Amino acid sequence: MRMHITSSSSYLESGTISIFSPGRPLLSKLHSTSEVHLQAFPEKMATEMVMVADEVPFPSKITTTKLLSLIGQGITDIEIHFLQIKFTAIGVYLEPEVVDHLKQWKGKPVSELAENDDFFEALISAPVEKFLRVVVIKEIKGSQYGVQLESAVRDRLAADDKYEEPEEEALEKVSEFFQSKYFKKHSIITFSFPPKAETLEISFSTEGKDESKIRVENANVVEMIQKWYLGGTRGVSQTTISSLANNLGALLS
Repeated sequence: MRMHITSSSSYLESGTISIFSPGRPLLSKLHSTSEVHLQAFPEKMATEMVMVADEVPFPSKITTTKLLSLIGQGITDIEIHFLQIKFTAIGVYLEPEVVDHLKQWKGKPVSELAENDDFFEALISAPVEKFLRVVVIKEIKGSQYGVQLESAVRDRLAADDKYEEPEEEALEKVSEFFQSKYFKKHSIITFSFPPKAETLEISFSTEGKDESKIRVENANVVEMIQKWYLGGTRGVSQTTISSLANNLGALLS
């Protein structure tokens, strides 16, 4: 949950630290595999867990409408006076069939894939189910997250001349969804994109509260939220982008 396009500022206008800054390739080795078998979600299958950012367990597979695999993982963070502050851990789950839509990059070096925005455009447009799981490491206000998401998506839409009244209304609803929430440590935000990603379901769960959900039905807004997380060099978390490039590159080879 760190926006590359807002990384030029380390502080919000209120004087609090911005929760978004660019990731660094040196942080690519952020996970290790644990042999613990736990329940991924209350209704999901038990599966091996992967530790992201050395402290947050992610199931290696989840079942939504299909069985999805953890293909990319990373963090959002900021560094202040050589001190790294981690805000969230991110897991990207995809259908294994995604590689069938990326064959033209078969055999390409991983370093080239990580810097190739066309590769990530193809990933975003691939007609496969995508599921993003974001876990809070450092507590923040939901309004901070909502404002950053709204700003990033609005700027992308405006740059592509796609920001009209329907997009404004849809984006405001997303921002309002997060407005009253508080992101306690271990809170979970998920983004569920169907194969034809013209809609999106966002959910939020935290200890002591019922899970809440919102459905986004504006295709342009849905596309730009995908690009916020999966948008290559402009993605929110460059550690996640590097991880996706590494793992998809290995699958393609």
